[in-house]
Amino acid sequence: MIVPDSPPLLPFRRGSALSPGAALIALLAAAAALALALIPQPTTSDRLFLTFAREHAEMYRPILAKRATDDAPALRQISLPALERRLMASAMSGTRVADLFEVEKNSIGRAFLGPLDAVPFLDLTDRLRRDGLLDRINPPSFSPWTSRGRIFGIPHDVHPVMLGYRADILEAAGIDASSIETWDDFERLLRPLMDTDGDGRPDRFLLNMWESNTDHLEVLLLQAGGGLFDDQGRVVIDSEINAAVLARIAAWCAGPARIAADAPNFSASGNRLKAEGFVIASFFPDWMGAIWQREIPQLAGKVKLMPLPAWTPGGRRTSVWGGTALVIPTSALRSPGDADRLYNFAKDLYLSDDLARALWTDGGIITPVRDLWDNPIFDQPSPYFAGQPVGRMYINLAHDVPDRPGSPFNALAARRVTTALVELTRRARDAGGMDEPDRLALARALLADAAAQVRGMVQRNRFLGDVTP
Repeated sequence: MIVPDSPPLLPFRRGSALSPGAALIALLAAAAALALALIPQPTTSDRLFLTFAREHAEMYRPILAKRATDDAPALRQISLPALERRLMASAMSGTRVADLFEVEKNSIGRAFLGPLDAVPFLDLTDRLRRDGLLDRINPPSFSPWTSRGRIFGIPHDVHPVMLGYRADILEAAGIDASSIETWDDFERLLRPLMDTDGDGRPDRFLLNMWESNTDHLEVLLLQAGGGLFDDQGRVVIDSEINAAVLARIAAWCAGPARIAADAPNFSASGNRLKAEGFVIASFFPDWMGAIWQREIPQLAGKVKLMPLPAWTPGGRRTSVWGGTALVIPTSALRSPGDADRLYNFAKDLYLSDDLARALWTDGGIITPVRDLWDNPIFDQPSPYFAGQPVGRMYINLAHDVPDRPGSPFNALAARRVTTALVELTRRARDAGGMDEPDRLALARALLADAAAQVRGMVQRNRFLGDVTP
């Protein structure tokens, strides 16, 4: 498989024995063979279930201990880069490395580069349909693990996104967050909070957002009904919706009407800025709450959640950020019954009431299993979020989480769109601001160029190229 957007790794001369693609495949195969030589191979008595997340492993161990059988895979947690190397080595060589992989959505794309019958994971579609799981599991949760209508992973989560805001600041100013329906309302009602000393300069900003943050950009594109690919795998980077979103974000980040600033997630400096009130609101997928409670405990009782402001009245009030699934590598299927045995193990873990409880109480993550949403634990008030029933709030938005087509070119497309936004914002900043028609026209041009680049890469793939108009 050729990694998208990567230059040839071997020198190539016209007339040489190998084409650039063949040379790269040969090099990857050699690397996979070397990696496998260094990885201890499981035996039939050493079945492995690999995860990259320490928090997940801690949730699973007590659940698996109650379900222990002689042939159950042993749980092992390794780093995400190490898991991705093993996953790729197994896929390239067909050698069994583990029986189950828990994968993050950005790790699976390359597996979909070839024909469907070459995807190195067990196709679960028919089993999921037979067991009624296509309806029992929240349907949007399947989208990152789906290629050409076939599903290759059991979803771990939903990850709806809300907006976390400094309730203490809004309430002191007499602002009712429930009156905010759209992003226009958000700007209009909260803008007076930016200048705290009356000198005409902002002392704080309304939104934790910056033009180089791909995660935040994807949250907003998907919420607006835009995105990178449609459900047929066609490139839609240059849609009018995407252009309008980029033009709006550029105005948020640059110029005299700027409302956004960067308080980086997952960093001590960003946590300090949030604690000081430098930014009033941040994007909150369900898992973010557990991180804030652990890393910014001094904000307990000062933060509340609200649905995302809609782009238009009556529009979608949520989005999605992140995602994990269990996949079964075809290299693990060595004897009759292996497929059903591993599928049943994965299903028993991921669809269990025990895991739904642990996901919420330990990780702040709502289960994708819809018939478990009536559990009263989701209605319990959260002291950190000023007594809000946060679990029920996320569940009420879960049905409206947007799909994310599982294209192998997602990472490439996201980089190209982020680059377009960075360039748009740079030009707006250099100009000291730019009016909306000019921002929109420039966004269209930059996205057209980005779309052409990604379409060119897709067209080079003989198995996926025919989906691009």
